[in-house]
Amino acid sequence: MKLEENKEYVKNIQEAPIGKYIGEEGATILSQCVDSTLSFKLDEFLFHIGEESKSFYLVTKGRFALVQELKGGKLHFLHVLQKGDLIGELSFIDDTDHIVSVVSLSDQSEVYEFKASCIRPLILSQPEFMFNFMRAIIKRVHHTVRAINRKQKDLSDYISTGGKGRV
Repeated sequence: MKLEENKEYVKNIQEAPIGKYIGEEGATILSQCVDSTLSFKLDEFLFHIGEESKSFYLVTKGRFALVQELKGGKLHFLHVLQKGDLIGELSFIDDTDHIVSVVSLSDQSEVYEFKASCIRPLILSQPEFMFNFMRAIIKRVHHTVRAINRKQKDLSDYISTGGKGRV
């Protein structure tokens, strides 16, 4: 890997939300595990629901969407991901197939791909980094659960009042 390329990897990782948990040293460690940079055009899929993956991804350019694929090729959009967001990290950690599909929302979207073959050995060789990495992912899951709980409460309040107070 070229030095300039590695500096760009470190910079992008550090600027991502995960960067605040793993710091510069962690970003440097993680940068050495970038397997490839993958490029996508509008409407190209990173992966589909049910596919197995031995990788996770970091969005470095453009936007992607978590989607459910419906009959007739229609997509139900669940969440939009942008620069700095991780994709597929939960399936990567627990070895489950993907539960949603991911599609590019723009031309020239890019992700870094991190393969298990490089990340898993870090559990023994860089335990502090891996602890901070896992901590960052767990914090993201907690944030998501809190957001879902707020939405559930709003929906419950709306249903219990018969829609009164709706703006």
